[in-house]
Amino acid sequence: MEEKIAPREVFGRTLIDLGKSNEKIVVLDADLGPSTRVSYFAEEFPERFIQVGVAEQNMVGIAAGLSTFGFIPFAATFACFISKRACDQVTLSVAYPKMNVKLIGGYCGLFSGKNGATHQSLEDIAIMRAIPDMIVLIPADGIETEKIIRFAAQYEGPVYIRVPRDPLPIVNSSDYEFSLGKATILKEGSDVSIICAGTMVSESLKAAEELLKEGIKARVINMSSIKPIDEEAIVKAAKETGAIVTVENHNIIGGLGGAVAEVLGERFPAPLKRVGVKDVFGKSGENEEMKKKFGLTASDIKDAVKNVMRRKKD
Repeated sequence: MEEKIAPREVFGRTLIDLGKSNEKIVVLDADLGPSTRVSYFAEEFPERFIQVGVAEQNMVGIAAGLSTFGFIPFAATFACFISKRACDQVTLSVAYPKMNVKLIGGYCGLFSGKNGATHQSLEDIAIMRAIPDMIVLIPADGIETEKIIRFAAQYEGPVYIRVPRDPLPIVNSSDYEFSLGKATILKEGSDVSIICAGTMVSESLKAAEELLKEGIKARVINMSSIKPIDEEAIVKAAKETGAIVTVENHNIIGGLGGAVAEVLGERFPAPLKRVGVKDVFGKSGENEEMKKKFGLTASDIKDAVKNVMRRKKD
C-alpha cells in the first residue's frame, strides 16, 4: 500500500522538535490550532504559544514585534487568511523591514476540507511571490515538509510556506535535502517536462507513468522553491525536452505557471501549457471531486502534455 503522510501533521511534530532545541521559537495561532496542528506546540510549550483569536492581521503584527526581540515566530492560519486578510501587515510589518517571521498557510489551494471558496487559497502564491524579500516554499510530501520547516527556522528573514492539509504520497527519497532555489528531478524524461509543486506532484508522477505506457517520456520536476525559483532547471528542461507543462493547485495566473512563463519568456521561449485553476473561484467538495471539477487530474495533465507536444512539432 502506498505510504501517505499529512504535511500538516509533520509540520506540527517538527515544530515541537525545533522548540525543544531552540527556546527562541514561538508560535502564534489565529484560532485554528487543531486544524493547522500548531495545537501540538501549544500543549508542549504553552508559555511560547500565543493565541490571538480570529485576528490574523494582529497576529502578523505581533509576530513582527517578537522578531525584533530575537524570537523566531511561526504565525499559522489558513493560506487564504495569511495572504489576503493580512496582506498589508505581511508587506509592511514583515517583508519591508525584513523581519525574521515564518508565515504558515494551511488548507492551501482547493483542498480545504470542504470549506468552500471562502476558505480556499487560489491567489496566495501570486500575492506572496510579488512581495519583495519574501521566500515562497511549497513541500510536496511529509519528508520535504520537515526539511522546509527546519530550513525556515534557521533562515534569517521572512518565509511563506504552504502546508497541505491532507495525506500525500511520499515522493522524495529518505535522504532528500532541501536547497533554497533548487528544483528536484523526480523522474527523468526527454520528450516533455512537467514542472509541479505541492499537492500536484504525486498527480504529475501518476500522469508521467501513464504517459510512459504510450511511449512519451516526461521529466517530472518538483519546484518546491517558488521564490527564488530554479531558473537554470527551467531553462535546461526547455532546451532538452522542448516543451513545458506546469501543474499547480492555484490560479494559473501569478502562481507557478506564471513564474515559469516569466523565465521562459526572458531566457528561452518554449511551448508552455499551464494546468491549474483557470481564473475562477472554487467550490466545496472532496479533493478528488475538486481535481475533476477544475481539471487537475492525471488525465488532464496527460491532455496538456499532448497539447504542448503538438505545438513543439509545429
